[in-house]
Amino acid sequence: MSDIRKVAVVGAGVMGAGIAAQVANAGVPVVLLDIVRQGAGNRSAIAEEAVAAMLKADPAPLMSKAAARLISTGNTEDHLGLLADCDWIVEAVIERPDIKQALYRKIDTVRKAGSVVSSNTSTIPLATLTAGLPEDFARDFCVTHFFNPPRYMRLLEVVQGEATRPEAIAAVGRFADIALGKSVVLAKDRPGFIANRLGVFWIQCAVAEAFDQGLAVEEVDAVIGKPMGIPKTGVFGLIDLVGLDLMPHVMDSMIGLLPADDPLQTIHRRQPLVEKMISEGYTGRKGKGGFYRLNRAGGGKVKEVVSLASGDYRPQIKPDLEALGATRGDLKALLAYPDKIGRYALRVLGQTLAYAAALVPEAADDVAAIDEAMRLGYNWKWGPFELIDQLGAAWLAEHLAAEGLPVPPLLSLAGQRSFYRVEAGKRQYLGTDGAYHDIHRPEGVLLLADLKLDRQPILKNGSAALWDIGDGVACFEFTSKMNALDSDTMALLGKSLKTVGRQFKALVVYNEGGNFSAGANLGLALFAANIAAWEQIEQLVAAGQETYRALKYAPFPVVGAPSGLALGGGCEILLHCDAVQAHAETYVGLVECGVGLVPAWGGCKEMLARWSAPGRLPNGPMPAIAKVFETVSTATVAKSAAEAKELLFLRPTDGITMNRYRLLADAKAKALELAEDYVPPPPPELTLPGESARVGLQMAAEGFHRRGLATRHDLVVAGALAAVLSGNGADITKAVTEDDLLELERRQFMRLLRHPATLARIESVLETGKPLRN
Repeated sequence: MSDIRKVAVVGAGVMGAGIAAQVANAGVPVVLLDIVRQGAGNRSAIAEEAVAAMLKADPAPLMSKAAARLISTGNTEDHLGLLADCDWIVEAVIERPDIKQALYRKIDTVRKAGSVVSSNTSTIPLATLTAGLPEDFARDFCVTHFFNPPRYMRLLEVVQGEATRPEAIAAVGRFADIALGKSVVLAKDRPGFIANRLGVFWIQCAVAEAFDQGLAVEEVDAVIGKPMGIPKTGVFGLIDLVGLDLMPHVMDSMIGLLPADDPLQTIHRRQPLVEKMISEGYTGRKGKGGFYRLNRAGGGKVKEVVSLASGDYRPQIKPDLEALGATRGDLKALLAYPDKIGRYALRVLGQTLAYAAALVPEAADDVAAIDEAMRLGYNWKWGPFELIDQLGAAWLAEHLAAEGLPVPPLLSLAGQRSFYRVEAGKRQYLGTDGAYHDIHRPEGVLLLADLKLDRQPILKNGSAALWDIGDGVACFEFTSKMNALDSDTMALLGKSLKTVGRQFKALVVYNEGGNFSAGANLGLALFAANIAAWEQIEQLVAAGQETYRALKYAPFPVVGAPSGLALGGGCEILLHCDAVQAHAETYVGLVECGVGLVPAWGGCKEMLARWSAPGRLPNGPMPAIAKVFETVSTATVAKSAAEAKELLFLRPTDGITMNRYRLLADAKAKALELAEDYVPPPPPELTLPGESARVGLQMAAEGFHRRGLATRHDLVVAGALAAVLSGNGADITKAVTEDDLLELERRQFMRLLRHPATLARIESVLETGKPLRN
C-alpha cells in the first residue's frame, strides 16, 4: 500500500492525539509523545491521559476501543528513541517556530534515514519551519495540515517545500489517502494554506459586514447557511463551536504573515463587543456561551443570542426574512434581492468568492483544489467556484464592480464561461491558462457521479436506479430523500435482481448520498396508519421480506457498500448481502424499537443466525437470543464500521474502506471476487426455545422498567421482540425456518403499528427527530 508501516505523533493535545487515533483506526501502530509535566510523578502522564480521554470521548476519536492498543505512549525526554523505527513522524506542538525547530533538531538525532517528518501547523509557512535546519532534514520535511477532528474531517492539506523529496510527498499522500481516508490536496507554501486562508476571510467578512449593516445574529446565520450550502451553524454558530478566544490568535497570525495589500488586511478590524465577551468568559460552547447561550436562570432553559448593537442577551427568535421566502433557494436571486439581507449576502459571498479566485494560483494550482478544500475542510456543499458557476462569472464580476470591489483576473479570464464543464463524458475545470483540463481521479477511485456523465440508468423510478458500472457489475442506487425505503424502492430492487441475473455477474448496493439509508419511509407509514390502510402496509412489509430474501438467494453475489447512516431497513438489506464493503464512517443499527416497532424485513432472523453460529457464544440458544434482544431492543447503533463488526451487523470477513472515494471500487472488486464459482448461501436452521425464552426476556425488560430505564410502551415493544426472537408461536419441536421467523416479524410489526403509543412515537420522530418517551 505504501512505505509507511509505523507512525509517531509528537504532541498529545487535541489534534495530536486525534491524529494518533486515526492512525490506530487504520490498524497501524503509532507512538504518541508529549513533554514531561512539571512535578509529575508519571513522566508520560500527558500522553497517557490523552489516550484515556479519547476512550471516553463522544464523538469518539477512536473507531473501536481495541484501536487504543496500537498507541504506545511516552515522553520526549525519555522515549524519543521510540521514533527510530517510525516511517512518518508528525509534529503537533504549540504554534511557535522556535519550539518546533528545537524539537526538529532532537528528532533529527534519532530518526532513521528516509523517514518523513511533517508539521501539523495551520498557518506557519514551511520555509519558516525549516530555516537553518540541515539540508537532509529539509528533504524529508513537509506540512501535513489535518482538520479537527482528525477522524471525521476528510481534508488533508499537504505542503511541499522547495527541497522536499517527491518520494516523501508520494509516500505520505498515499498513506493518508488509503490508510487514513483523507482527500489529499496539495497546497502552496502560503499563510493559512487553502481552507483556513479562505475560511478565515469568509468568517471575518461575515462578522464585519454584520456589524456594519446592523444585522442580528439569527439573520446572519439564516442567510449564511442553507441558502449558500453552508452548514446550519452559519457563521456565529461556527465561531461558538470553534471558540471566540481562538479567533483573535488565528487572525493575529494571519495578519502578521500576509502582505499589507491582502484583502484580509482590509476587512480585518477588532470588535470591542467580541473582546468584551472573551474577557467575561463568553468564549462559545466551551465557556458560558458565546453569540448563542442557554440561560438556565430560575431552573429554565431559554435559548438566547447576543445583540450585536447593545451587547445584551435576548431570547432567540426564528427570523422571518422576506428575501429568503421570495427567492426560494435561487442563490443569484438572493444576492440581487433589493433589501438589507440581499445586500448583505452579496457583500459577504461576493467578497469571499472574489478572494477565492485571487488564491489561484497563489495558494493552489487550480480551482478544483480550492473547491475540494472548502467542501471537506469547512463542510460546504459547494466549493467557491461551483458557487460562481451558479451565479455566472460575468454576473459576479459585474456586481463586484458595482459595489466598488476589485475583480480578480481569474474572474475576468472566465468571462461568460463556467469554471466546470462536461466534455465527452469527462468533468473538466478551467485553468489559469484559459483552457479546460480533465479532472483526474487517483488510481483506485471510482465515483458513480463520474459514471453518470456518459451513461443512462438501466432502470429507474423516483426512489432508486440501476447502473452499469463496468466489468459485468451493476450498481443499485437509492435516490429518495435520506434514501428512505418505500414501495417504489422494493419494486425496482425486485426488477433489478431479475435484470442482473440475466445480464451481469454481480450487484453492488451503493449510493453517494450523505447516508446509505435512514430506513423505511416513516412518513408514509404514519399516513397509511392514520387512514387505516393496513392492507397496503402489510403489502409493503411482505414486499420487503420477499425482495430481501430474493436478494440473499440470488444466483449472483450482492455486495453492500454503505457510508453514513444505515438504519432499520437500510441495515436489513446489508444483513441479506453476501458481503459488505463498508466505509469506515458507517453507522449501522436496527433502530425500529426506538419508534415502537420491531424489524420486519428479516433483520431479527439474520441477527439470530449470526449470533447462533457455532463457536460464537456458549452452547444453547439463549445466549444468542439474549444478545440480539439486548442489541435490537435498545436500538443500538454502531458508531463505526469497526464497531459494527463487534455487534455482528457486519461479519468479521466484511471489508472496511477508509477513504469514501474508494468505496465503490473496493466493493466492485469484492463483488467480482465473489462471482468466481459463486454459490448462494444455504438457508439457516435455528433451534429456538419458545415460551420459556419469551418469558425470560420479558422479565428482563420489566426489571429495566422497575429501575426507570424503560417506559410502559417499551415493555410492549420488548414483549413483541421477545415473541419473535424466542420463536413463540412457531413449532419449536423442529428447526424454526426463515418463513416462520418472517411471519413472526410481520405479525408483531403490524400489531405494534396499530398501537397509539407507537404512532405517537413515529409522529414525534418526524416532527422533532427524537422519539417520544411514552
